[in-house]
Amino acid sequence: MTTRIETRFADLKAKGRPALVTFIMAGDPNGDTTLAVLKALPAAGADLIELGMPFSDPMADGPAIQRAGLRALEAGETLARTLDTVRAFRESDAGTPIILMGYFNPVYIYGVERFVADAKAAGVDGLIVVDLPPEMDSELCLPAIEGGLNFVRLATPTTDEKRLPAVLKNTSGFVYYVSVNGITGAAAPDTTAVAAAVERIKAKTALPVCVGFGVRTAEQARAIGRHADGVVVGSALVAAMEGAAERGTDAVVEAVCGLVRELAEGLADLKLAAA
Repeated sequence: MTTRIETRFADLKAKGRPALVTFIMAGDPNGDTTLAVLKALPAAGADLIELGMPFSDPMADGPAIQRAGLRALEAGETLARTLDTVRAFRESDAGTPIILMGYFNPVYIYGVERFVADAKAAGVDGLIVVDLPPEMDSELCLPAIEGGLNFVRLATPTTDEKRLPAVLKNTSGFVYYVSVNGITGAAAPDTTAVAAAVERIKAKTALPVCVGFGVRTAEQARAIGRHADGVVVGSALVAAMEGAAERGTDAVVEAVCGLVRELAEGLADLKLAAA
């Protein structure tokens, strides 16, 4: 069965345009605002949406996303509420892929079998679980695939030729290339190094390769989009939400969507470069 993620990338490949993948944290600053932003993102230009599962010990996240997760937890966000948000989003959007991104602990506590079934039923399309290496595929990756979800794996600048086959083995949907070593939002990516890494990964897999960590501006997105199948932007959007939160939901939606529109415009005329 073809997933929404696979369908979306096939459609974008036919158009010759790289995907814009956006990340926000579920429950930040509250559930109603998260849902309002989610509903507005596709029209602003988001092709796929990563929705963070807040966790109290986010080891791979930079300050902006750490703060977002803590705000969400303080507001009462739970994994069950995150799935409810996806379910509510699906009432008006049947096509935009949703990928849940986070850590294994909340899923483990929820129960893997129950989580996979509930996520699929809610309308989730894929998972990115940053602290589960390939050696632990039996914990969640394989059950997720069996349950009809894509399992997106991270490759990094330190993923060498020996390690790459293990990373790619059970990956589906797309490969997420982390453009910098370290936490999210910590540094701007080196476009030349990213281009070489994407070429190396694409030589080993037919899956789309998306690049994230450190992309903040339309210019950066454009530079990455010349080489990758998709550009992931997270910390910049989360920071925009944080900056507008005191002004209410409408202000948050406009702040995030304004940046997404700029990013999408930066990718819009890269058809020949991405084809």
